[in-house]
Amino acid sequence: MSSRVLVALRIAATPERVFEAFTREIHLWWRPNQLFRFTRAGPGTLAIEPMAGGRFTETQADGAVFEIGRVTTWEPGARLGLTWRQASFTEDQSTQVEVRFEAIGAETRVTVEHLGWDSVPAPHVARHGMVGMLFLQRHGQWWQELLAGLKAGIEG
Repeated sequence: MSSRVLVALRIAATPERVFEAFTREIHLWWRPNQLFRFTRAGPGTLAIEPMAGGRFTETQADGAVFEIGRVTTWEPGARLGLTWRQASFTEDQSTQVEVRFEAIGAETRVTVEHLGWDSVPAPHVARHGMVGMLFLQRHGQWWQELLAGLKAGIEG
């Protein structure tokens, strides 16, 4: 069984613009999800430091910062890679998000691949009792909603 989520969407903008919105404007289009939260606190504001090795963080209203992960690939207009973990993950549990930005005529196809869910066992709280493909499908639906928010923010 594959432990990846793969979703894609076309947006009417250049790859450079979509990359900029995805990374520097994530706080504007990201839609928190009750099931897939980074911490037990309410949803905070996301930010990605614009460089390889930069931090991917969520800042709460009280100023507390949770480091979700690190930027592993920073290629503006082409590729973004992030490590991704929730506060409930152990040290050896981490997932990876790979985002590709590809020009298709006057649009950009944004492809998100979220890998590594096999490091998070089925009974883990992050899976909310969902096993196998059901969890991956639900997580994929959330990524589709997120990309729709990105699209609306750019084309809007």
